[in-house]
Amino acid sequence: HIATSLPLPSERDHLRPRIDLIVFMIDIKSKYSLRNVEASLAYVDASFFLGKVCFLVTGVGRVNACSIDTNAVCKLGETYCSPVLFCELELEGIRVVTAQRLVRMLQICAGHIPGVSALSFVSLMRNSDDD
Repeated sequence: HIATSLPLPSERDHLRPRIDLIVFMIDIKSKYSLRNVEASLAYVDASFFLGKVCFLVTGVGRVNACSIDTNAVCKLGETYCSPVLFCELELEGIRVVTAQRLVRMLQICAGHIPGVSALSFVSLMRNSDDD
């Protein structure tokens, strides 16, 4: 399911499936995109930041068109202990690999990968980022 911002409308709460992963998409070419994500973060339960949130930054292939400093997005990931994925949606190969990574993260967050929890997965990602 896709929403442009949070909070989600409450009138459909009874129909909404369980939320296993929240992916905040940030278009690096739009300051509004980052502001919208920052405003939406206040509506996410703190328990989701234990492995069930990630930030997907799009448009990174056009450095000259960036309106957002990538350090600001990385800082968001650090602040919320959530991974940041960078991709260029216009390149099919990168788009496919990014989609595969997101599906794998979703499988882990939903509990479909035995022996791996969302929290342990994010912990592994953070350790590899620090090396």
